Amino acid sequence: MAQTGIVGLVLAGGRARRMGGRDKALLPFGDGNLVNRAISRLKPQCGVILLNTSSALAHLAAHDVPIVRDSIADHAGPLAGILAGLDWTADHAPTTRALVTVPVDGPFFPQDLVARLHAAATAQRAVIACAQSGGRRHGVYGLWSPALREELRDALLIKRVRKVDDWLAGHNVATVEWPDHPLDPFFNVNTPEDLAAAEQRLGEFVDDVRTSAT
Repeated sequence: MAQTGIVGLVLAGGRARRMGGRDKALLPFGDGNLVNRAISRLKPQCGVILLNTSSALAHLAAHDVPIVRDSIADHAGPLAGILAGLDWTADHAPTTRALVTVPVDGPFFPQDLVARLHAAATAQRAVIACAQSGGRRHGVYGLWSPALREELRDALLIKRVRKVDDWLAGHNVATVEWPDHPLDPFFNVNTPEDLAAAEQRLGEFVDDVRTSAT
Protein backbone atom coordinates (compact mmCIF):
# COMPACT_ATOMS: atom_id res chain seq x y z
CA MET A 1 0.00 0.00 0.00
CA ALA A 2 1.30 3.44 -0.92
CA GLN A 3 2.43 5.63 1.96
CA THR A 4 0.73 8.96 1.26
CA GLY A 5 2.81 11.93 2.29
CA ILE A 6 6.05 10.12 1.43
CA VAL A 7 8.02 10.93 -1.72
CA GLY A 8 10.03 8.19 -3.41
CA LEU A 9 13.24 9.03 -5.24
CA VAL A 10 15.12 6.76 -7.66
CA LEU A 11 18.81 7.66 -7.62
CA ALA A 12 20.16 7.38 -11.17
CA GLY A 13 23.07 9.80 -11.19
CA GLY A 14 26.03 7.41 -10.92
CA ARG A 15 28.85 7.32 -13.45
CA ALA A 16 28.73 3.51 -13.93
CA ARG A 17 32.50 3.21 -14.48
CA ARG A 18 32.40 -0.58 -14.14
CA MET A 19 29.77 -0.67 -16.87
CA GLY A 20 32.11 1.03 -19.30
CA GLY A 21 30.33 4.35 -18.86
CA ARG A 22 26.96 3.01 -20.05
CA ASP A 23 23.98 4.63 -18.31
CA LYS A 24 22.84 2.06 -15.75
CA ALA A 25 19.29 3.39 -15.80
CA LEU A 26 18.88 2.37 -19.42
CA LEU A 27 20.46 -1.09 -19.20
CA PRO A 28 17.98 -3.70 -20.44
CA PHE A 29 16.40 -5.78 -17.68
CA GLY A 30 13.42 -8.08 -17.84
CA ASP A 31 10.78 -6.60 -20.13
CA GLY A 32 12.23 -3.09 -19.90
CA ASN A 33 15.29 -1.56 -18.29
CA LEU A 34 16.61 -0.89 -14.81
CA VAL A 35 14.90 2.47 -14.42
CA ASN A 36 11.53 0.98 -15.45
CA ARG A 37 12.06 -1.73 -12.87
CA ALA A 38 12.93 0.70 -10.06
CA ILE A 39 9.99 3.01 -10.78
CA SER A 40 7.50 0.14 -11.01
CA ARG A 41 8.65 -1.32 -7.67
CA LEU A 42 8.66 1.99 -5.82
CA LYS A 43 5.50 3.54 -7.28
CA PRO A 44 2.99 1.40 -5.33
CA GLN A 45 4.79 2.28 -2.08
CA CYS A 46 4.81 6.11 -2.27
CA GLY A 47 2.47 8.96 -2.99
CA VAL A 48 4.88 10.62 -5.45
CA ILE A 49 7.85 9.28 -7.44
CA LEU A 50 10.88 11.32 -8.57
CA LEU A 51 13.90 10.41 -10.67
CA ASN A 52 17.28 11.92 -9.86
CA THR A 53 20.06 12.23 -12.42
CA SER A 54 23.16 14.30 -12.96
CA SER A 55 22.86 14.06 -16.75
CA ALA A 56 21.10 12.20 -19.58
CA LEU A 57 17.86 14.15 -19.18
CA ALA A 58 16.82 13.54 -22.77
CA HIS A 59 17.02 9.79 -22.32
CA LEU A 60 15.23 9.67 -18.99
CA ALA A 61 12.49 12.25 -19.61
CA ALA A 62 10.19 9.66 -21.18
CA HIS A 63 9.47 7.91 -17.89
CA ASP A 64 6.57 10.16 -16.87
CA VAL A 65 7.93 11.13 -13.46
CA PRO A 66 9.45 14.45 -12.39
CA ILE A 67 13.23 14.58 -12.89
CA VAL A 68 15.34 16.35 -10.30
CA ARG A 69 18.92 17.22 -11.14
CA ASP A 70 21.83 17.47 -8.75
CA SER A 71 22.45 21.03 -7.63
CA ILE A 72 25.97 20.10 -6.43
CA ALA A 73 28.50 20.04 -9.27
CA ASP A 74 31.11 17.43 -10.21
CA HIS A 75 29.17 14.23 -9.56
CA ALA A 76 28.98 14.57 -5.77
CA GLY A 77 27.38 11.14 -5.38
CA PRO A 78 24.14 9.85 -3.83
CA LEU A 79 24.08 12.52 -1.12
CA ALA A 80 23.69 15.16 -3.84
CA GLY A 81 20.74 13.20 -5.21
CA ILE A 82 19.15 13.00 -1.78
CA LEU A 83 19.54 16.75 -1.38
CA ALA A 84 17.95 17.30 -4.79
CA GLY A 85 14.98 15.22 -3.67
CA LEU A 86 14.66 17.14 -0.41
CA ASP A 87 14.82 20.45 -2.30
CA TRP A 88 12.06 19.27 -4.66
CA THR A 89 9.82 18.29 -1.77
CA ALA A 90 10.36 21.67 -0.08
CA ASP A 91 9.31 23.46 -3.27
CA HIS A 92 6.51 21.17 -4.48
CA ALA A 93 5.28 19.13 -1.50
CA PRO A 94 6.07 21.04 1.70
CA THR A 95 3.86 18.79 3.87
CA THR A 96 5.84 15.68 2.90
CA ARG A 97 6.63 13.50 5.90
CA ALA A 98 9.74 11.89 4.45
CA LEU A 99 11.77 11.15 1.34
CA VAL A 100 12.65 7.52 0.58
CA THR A 101 15.51 6.72 -1.78
CA VAL A 102 16.47 3.64 -3.77
CA PRO A 103 19.29 3.22 -6.31
CA VAL A 104 18.41 2.51 -9.92
CA ASP A 105 20.72 -0.53 -9.93
CA GLY A 106 18.90 -2.50 -7.20
CA PRO A 107 16.21 -4.50 -9.03
CA PHE A 108 15.00 -6.61 -6.11
CA PHE A 109 14.36 -4.15 -3.27
CA PRO A 110 11.40 -5.19 -1.07
CA GLN A 111 7.80 -4.28 -1.72
CA ASP A 112 7.45 -3.33 1.94
CA LEU A 113 10.59 -1.16 2.01
CA VAL A 114 8.85 2.18 2.50
CA ALA A 115 6.32 0.94 5.06
CA ARG A 116 8.96 -0.71 7.24
CA LEU A 117 11.42 2.18 7.07
CA HIS A 118 8.67 4.64 7.99
CA ALA A 119 7.49 2.44 10.87
CA ALA A 120 11.03 2.14 12.25
CA ALA A 121 11.71 5.88 12.00
CA THR A 122 8.43 6.64 13.73
CA ALA A 123 8.93 4.09 16.51
CA GLN A 124 12.48 5.23 17.22
CA ARG A 125 11.84 8.93 16.60
CA ALA A 126 14.72 8.90 14.12
CA VAL A 127 15.20 11.37 11.27
CA ILE A 128 16.85 8.66 9.15
CA ALA A 129 16.03 4.99 8.65
CA CYS A 130 18.03 2.60 6.48
CA ALA A 131 17.70 -0.95 5.23
CA GLN A 132 20.07 -3.69 6.33
CA SER A 133 20.74 -7.26 5.23
CA GLY A 134 23.37 -9.78 6.24
CA GLY A 135 24.47 -7.40 8.98
CA ARG A 136 25.38 -4.72 6.40
CA ARG A 137 23.64 -1.35 6.30
CA HIS A 138 22.57 -0.04 2.90
CA GLY A 139 22.51 3.73 3.22
CA VAL A 140 21.10 4.50 -0.22
CA TYR A 141 17.96 2.53 0.68
CA GLY A 142 16.96 5.16 3.16
CA LEU A 143 14.22 7.32 4.60
CA TRP A 144 15.16 10.96 5.19
CA SER A 145 13.34 13.65 7.14
CA PRO A 146 12.84 16.96 5.31
CA ALA A 147 14.36 18.58 8.40
CA LEU A 148 17.77 17.33 7.24
CA ARG A 149 17.79 19.48 4.12
CA GLU A 150 19.98 22.42 5.13
CA GLU A 151 22.27 20.29 7.29
CA LEU A 152 22.91 18.04 4.29
CA ARG A 153 23.54 21.03 2.04
CA ASP A 154 26.14 22.31 4.50
CA ALA A 155 27.78 18.87 4.67
CA LEU A 156 28.09 18.73 0.88
CA LEU A 157 29.13 22.32 0.19
CA ILE A 158 31.17 23.26 3.26
CA LYS A 159 32.38 20.01 4.79
CA ARG A 160 32.75 18.27 1.41
CA VAL A 161 31.15 15.05 2.69
CA ARG A 162 30.63 12.63 -0.20
CA LYS A 163 30.08 9.16 1.25
CA VAL A 164 26.66 8.20 2.57
CA ASP A 165 28.20 6.20 5.42
CA ASP A 166 30.18 9.26 6.55
CA TRP A 167 26.96 11.27 6.67
CA LEU A 168 25.12 8.56 8.57
CA ALA A 169 27.89 8.32 11.17
CA GLY A 170 26.81 11.62 12.67
CA HIS A 171 23.16 10.66 13.17
CA ASN A 172 20.89 8.35 15.08
CA VAL A 173 19.79 5.95 12.35
CA ALA A 174 16.97 3.42 12.68
CA THR A 175 17.84 0.23 10.81
CA VAL A 176 15.50 -2.42 9.46
CA GLU A 177 16.85 -5.91 8.76
CA TRP A 178 15.82 -8.10 5.83
CA PRO A 179 17.03 -11.68 5.27
CA ASP A 180 19.69 -12.07 2.60
CA HIS A 181 18.77 -15.66 1.66
CA PRO A 182 17.88 -17.10 -0.78
CA LEU A 183 18.39 -13.73 -2.47
CA ASP A 184 19.65 -10.51 -0.96
CA PRO A 185 16.92 -7.96 -1.81
CA PHE A 186 19.59 -5.25 -1.90
CA PHE A 187 21.72 -6.89 -4.57
CA ASN A 188 23.26 -4.18 -6.76
CA VAL A 189 24.14 -4.31 -10.44
CA ASN A 190 27.63 -2.86 -10.75
CA THR A 191 29.22 -4.90 -13.55
CA PRO A 192 28.09 -6.72 -16.70
CA GLU A 193 28.47 -9.96 -14.74
CA ASP A 194 26.12 -8.62 -12.03
CA LEU A 195 23.55 -7.73 -14.69
CA ALA A 196 23.71 -11.23 -16.16
CA ALA A 197 23.35 -12.75 -12.68
CA ALA A 198 20.37 -10.52 -11.91
CA GLU A 199 18.67 -11.53 -15.16
CA GLN A 200 19.18 -15.17 -14.27
CA ARG A 201 17.79 -14.67 -10.79
CA LEU A 202 14.81 -12.72 -12.10
CA GLY A 203 13.19 -15.93 -13.29
CA GLU A 204 13.63 -17.44 -9.83
CA PHE A 205 12.63 -14.32 -7.88
CA VAL A 206 9.29 -14.45 -6.06
CA ASP A 207 7.93 -11.33 -4.39
CA ASP A 208 6.51 -12.11 -0.97
CA VAL A 209 6.69 -9.44 1.70
CA ARG A 210 5.79 -12.07 4.27
CA THR A 211 9.35 -13.40 3.99
CA SER A 212 10.73 -10.15 5.44
CA ALA A 213 12.33 -10.32 8.85
CA THR A 214 10.28 -8.90 11.68
